[in-house]
Amino acid sequence: MRSPLQIAFLLAIILAPTLVAADPTPLFSAAPPPRNDIVIENRVPIPMRDGVILYADVYRPVGDKAYPVLVSRTPYSVERAPAAYTAAVFFARRGYAYVFQDVRGRHESEGVWDPARNEFEDGYDTVEWAGTQPWSNGKVGMQGGSYLGTDQWQAAKLQPPHLVSIFPAVAATSSYHHAFTLNGGFRLSLAFGWGPVRQESQIMQNTGQHTMEGGPENISYDKVLWHLPLSDMQKLVGRNAKFYQNWIEHPDYDDYWKAVSVEEHFDKMQIPAYNFGGWFDILLQGTLHGYTGVHTHGGTEAARRGARLQVGAWGHGPSRKHGDIDFGPTADVDSSAIQLRWYDYTLKGIDNGIAAEPPVALFQMGRNRWRYHDDFPLPDTQYRELYFHSNGKANSYRGNGALSWDRPASSEPTDGYRYDPDHPVPSHGGANCCGSPTLIGPVDQRPVEQRNDVLVYTSDFLEQEVDVTGPVKVVLYAASDAVDTDWVAKLVDIHPDGKAYNVAEGILRARHREGQDKPKLMEPGTVYRFEIDLLATSNAFLPGHRIRVDITSSHFPQFDRHLNTGEPFGMSDKVKIAQQTIHHTAARPSHVLLPVIP
Repeated sequence: MRSPLQIAFLLAIILAPTLVAADPTPLFSAAPPPRNDIVIENRVPIPMRDGVILYADVYRPVGDKAYPVLVSRTPYSVERAPAAYTAAVFFARRGYAYVFQDVRGRHESEGVWDPARNEFEDGYDTVEWAGTQPWSNGKVGMQGGSYLGTDQWQAAKLQPPHLVSIFPAVAATSSYHHAFTLNGGFRLSLAFGWGPVRQESQIMQNTGQHTMEGGPENISYDKVLWHLPLSDMQKLVGRNAKFYQNWIEHPDYDDYWKAVSVEEHFDKMQIPAYNFGGWFDILLQGTLHGYTGVHTHGGTEAARRGARLQVGAWGHGPSRKHGDIDFGPTADVDSSAIQLRWYDYTLKGIDNGIAAEPPVALFQMGRNRWRYHDDFPLPDTQYRELYFHSNGKANSYRGNGALSWDRPASSEPTDGYRYDPDHPVPSHGGANCCGSPTLIGPVDQRPVEQRNDVLVYTSDFLEQEVDVTGPVKVVLYAASDAVDTDWVAKLVDIHPDGKAYNVAEGILRARHREGQDKPKLMEPGTVYRFEIDLLATSNAFLPGHRIRVDITSSHFPQFDRHLNTGEPFGMSDKVKIAQQTIHHTAARPSHVLLPVIP
């Protein structure tokens, strides 16, 4: 008779295909030392097809030998020290020519700045220029993160012949879906704080105090975020960015946004892409879509087979500690070393083991370890419904909201709360970046869960580990007395000491319940089925922990305050208080859908 421990061990062997064994050493290995001296050419002119000149600094090994080239295109200036030239020096000293370019209309480069609008053609032209220089061997890769990762996707869509591979780190494949909105909710902090505050003109601008229009006092831009209407907010800090007005005037996924997206064009990707991001990154959706899009729909076998994905417990870049949690020494990685292995393999043809490794590396929180998989989402994922329950008083963590694998009875009382846009739930942790300063990452949620306008549903203490790895969504049967509103959901891990750490979150603007390109107002009082995308996570809910879901209607200032009126977005200062009602019955079983790994 086998003991429970022996049985568990045998089951682990049987289920081994889920967790692919692999040597994790490459994730933690230091980069090899520099091998050569370099020469730097400043302000090198690169002509675009329309005659505009973009300027770049070129870093390359000393001598007349030809090398593979890395192109990095930035709106943040090639002169910003020290971070700006760290990557350029790193790769040039290890056998690459590195072209570091100011994008159109920024810093040294000519032309008119309009975020993301010119990166397709300009990226193509820059790659082709780089591939034909005397110090180039004709093989070009692209490098960089955030905006510098997003413009890699845009250049790759046009299939420049010399482009061999890309490494889009913490990058978007759709500025609309991943950067400036999420499921229709407007990312006010990022859009305003990154956009007109910092990027209105040709150079990076002050992000601190500003003189408020009409008064002598100074005011920080995060306080300006309370101003209504959004359409004239930027005037308070002396800005007049046309692109920000365009964002306000295009709240739906229309032709304005489709023109700068690659979401519908993964079939045009001819080359492999290494997608690198974090579970708490504001652009996580782009990292995941970049992998799944190319792996599934890439235009060549090389692109499909060569797609890679790595997601850590980070925000907008690798770290060991994020938010309130230290994820341990293996959480942080040397991204330069990882990129060097990728470029050595794809551009230099060095057999360094990448081809034999599983294509997906995910950091599992809770257990705080890296795991390796053959695909994402994991093929043997079991999507399980964890249902909402209550006696009609799920308000705050003091209420009676519960989660259970059991479907609700035929009837349970509804839960309700009052959403007042003048008193929104504050942003407290989660995926914020590059805008107004708020707490980010996993943060104890109890300060917001004590509010009566937050519904809290909590499971019993877990007797066994629940491994949640993959896409997460909340299915909400709800009604409002407003014609439009927001629904916000968080997946939370309750530790034995009572601390409640968010692991995934999402928002849905009600008018976008049928799609971001199909806005449709609600009928007040009508119950609708809403699917709130919480993107994805990898978290082990350990024995003794509890699983929790929070439901509310605001997440400010990460997202703008929905005014509940149904008036055109960003154009009004009128506010309506909305009464929200959540159903959880057999006919209307609100739940969180979890990707559970056996």
